Amino acid sequence: MDRIRTLGIIGAGRLGSVLAALAVSAGYRVLVARSGDPAPIARAMAALGAQAVTVERIATEADAVVLALPLGAYRTLPADLLRGMLVIDAMNYWWGADGIRPDLTDPRTSTSELVQAHLAGARVVKALGHMGYQDLEDDARPAGDPDRRAIAICGDAADDVALVSQLVDAVGFDPVIAGPLASGIMLEPGAEAFGADVDAAELRAMLDRFPTSQRGIVVARARGGQLWG
Repeated sequence: MDRIRTLGIIGAGRLGSVLAALAVSAGYRVLVARSGDPAPIARAMAALGAQAVTVERIATEADAVVLALPLGAYRTLPADLLRGMLVIDAMNYWWGADGIRPDLTDPRTSTSELVQAHLAGARVVKALGHMGYQDLEDDARPAGDPDRRAIAICGDAADDVALVSQLVDAVGFDPVIAGPLASGIMLEPGAEAFGADVDAAELRAMLDRFPTSQRGIVVARARGGQLWG
């Protein structure tokens, strides 16, 4: 696959809806699923230019799927259906939605690694989750715009990271490659880059500062002195 043409999104809340609108504007065919019957979101998705479908249809028809659910629901995702797919993890822990979950704040692992472990056989890349949905909606800009913002991407497979980078660029942001999937912890709550609405140079600087940040020191200690391999 040289590029993503049909994008699936699982999650029709604020983030999922904003990402659907951005992808439609960028020329993608967009399929959006919720848990259960897609009928309740059909009108809202049609207004965005997307199509409300089942998760089964996304698994069959999409080239890649974005996870835009509350993180605490990741174990409800159908691992068998998503096997072999490029999965873009845009989820983050929020206690208000997920409850108190020590397993989702353990510094020994990134939450995207937990998602990858559940979705055995899928190809998980972390992206599109560290910027607030309102900033995503407001700050998309064409390539070369001096006010363009950046989105970090973490993944283990270079080809998959390249595909996600194309998507990020197409929807209006500069892609910044942050490292392997384990480095996605730099994009989670508690890290400087979480919530950042900055350009590529400043985002790279934030990522470079992570090892010496309070969160970075905690992560390194929990991982035996090494952030990731």
